[in-house]
Order: sequence, then C-alpha cells, then structure tokens
Amino acid sequence: MTETTVRPASELDAHDVLALYEQMQLIRRTERAAHDLFMSGLVKGTTHLAAGQEAVAVGASAALRPDDYVFATYRGHHHAMARGATPEECLAELMSRATGLCRAKGGSMHLTKASSGMLGSYAIVGSHLPMAVGAAWSARLRGTEQVAVAFFGDGTTNIGAFHESLNLAAVWRLPVLFVCENNFYMEYTPIGAVTAVPHPAADRAGAHALPSEVIDGNDVLVVYDAVRRAAERARAGDGPTVIEAETYRHFGHSRADPATYRPADEVERWLDHDPLDIARDRLGALNVSDDAVEQADARARRVVDDAIEAAKNAPDADPAEAFTDVWADGGNAWRT
Repeated sequence: MTETTVRPASELDAHDVLALYEQMQLIRRTERAAHDLFMSGLVKGTTHLAAGQEAVAVGASAALRPDDYVFATYRGHHHAMARGATPEECLAELMSRATGLCRAKGGSMHLTKASSGMLGSYAIVGSHLPMAVGAAWSARLRGTEQVAVAFFGDGTTNIGAFHESLNLAAVWRLPVLFVCENNFYMEYTPIGAVTAVPHPAADRAGAHALPSEVIDGNDVLVVYDAVRRAAERARAGDGPTVIEAETYRHFGHSRADPATYRPADEVERWLDHDPLDIARDRLGALNVSDDAVEQADARARRVVDDAIEAAKNAPDADPAEAFTDVWADGGNAWRT
C-alpha cells in the first residue's frame, strides 16, 4: 500500500490485510533464520531479534508514505524489512557478505536503506531521536509534508535525548512521530522497576504538551490506524505525537540470552497474544480462507529459504570497500 492518501483500517479489504500478514510472516521467518544462523556460527557479533514485535513495524510502515523517514534501534531488522529491505539483503548483511544491505559495513545493528527512507538502525540508545527531529525540521524547511518516525524501546524513555527531542519537536511543532516499542524490559531489567510512571513514554508526553496514545502493539491494524492518525496530524502542521505500542519480544535481549529473568506465566500470556495469531483472527473475520493464509505462509517460507541459501553462497565482503560510503563524497581521500 503506497498510495499518498492512507485509508482507515476499517476501509482495508481482505487483500490488504493478507498482505500485512504475509509481510509479518516474512519478518518472523527471517528473524528465526537469523537466530539459527547465529547459533551455527554464521552470524558474527551481537544480534537483537524483534520476533514478536512485527506488528509495530509492519502496521506503522503501511500507514506512512514511501518518502517518509524511519529511524530504528539496534533491534531494527523488522523496520528495515517493513521499509523494503529483502530477507536476502538482511541475512547477507548479518553474515558479512558482499551482497548485504550495507555490504557488510552495518551488520545487525546498523541496517540502513536510505533509498526507501530507512535512515538507519542505531546502537547508541536514544541517539537517533534527535536525528529524527532534524529530519522532520528538514522536511518542514523544504515544504515536502514528509514525516519522520523514531522507533525506540522503553529504556530510551529514561535517556536525556528522549526528553530533549520531545521538547524541541513540541516547541517547533515538527512533523515527527515518537513510537515507543514497549516490550517491558530494558535489556534484563523490567522498565517498571526503574520508572516512576506506568507508561514510560505516553505518561511523559504531557510534560511537553504532546498528545499520546497507548495501543496494542501486537495488533497490526491498531498500529496502522494510530500511526495513520498521527501522521495526518503531523502533515497538517499540528506537531508530534507520542505512541506507546505495548508488545513483547519472543527471544532474549540479544544473542543466546535465554531470558530466564522473565516470569513463565508472563511469557505464556504474551505468546498467546502473538501478532501473527491476531492477524489470522482479523483475516478470519474478513472471510479469508485457511487455504489463502497457508499459501501466504508458504510464499514467505520459500522467500526466506531462498534468502538463506543465497546469503550462504554469496561472496565475502571486500575489505577494500571499508572506507567507501563513509564520507559525503563516498570516499576518504580528501582527509589524507
């Protein structure tokens, strides 16, 4: 769905919702592949998986224009793919292959596809929020009606850059959305144990006179509508919105973290609230057949299976390219 005017979720048809489901399934399978490739030693370095949080990325991206800007955290595979990166590009990047999304310069934590408005994943917590504010300011100055969206975790709300960014965006009424993916854990610490308010992002928006909304981040259509409304408000010149999407990661914080610090009943409750299951229920309500859903599953499986083999067989990255695409002119010769 790339039309300029984004329809309300109530106006989406079965084909639209099935496409959202298939994209989430594609991301889920790619995340599982990334985990398995890491465990087999083919993915180097740390990896933060977003399995369980697909609805935030897919729903939000579907509600944006193709020329809008997206900024994500180190847990950003789902955002890169929602904005057009392929499973093969992402898996090859994680495996340090020449065919990777950033030709092996970014790795898991820095996936970027500027041509699709995906302006990067950032490993420094909160560092990308001021960048999103800057991108929104640029859009305002150029009169493009573009919107910038910063996705961040609940832990970021206790970082100074969060408050600084909200304040400046509010003062200048910039077209920027602040979307918190609240999975309730900042690495291994429950966010509620170190935060004075129950909703770490939404409850603080009022201090900057910003509207906020707490939503079910596992329902792709709920996310879609919330972001659609906020984007319309931003384009109309009414400034930023804070959206807190409650969700849950299926894996640990990173790498082989077993996440045993999370209570078993909590994990079970959230696994029963899986974004894919919720989307299947939505499809059932639209009279989409089980066969159609199974075909979407099969298509996603084939794409990811092919991506795994292509990434495995791709050549290693060329060390000679290490200093290209680093500076504005594409090289570093002017510095020497």
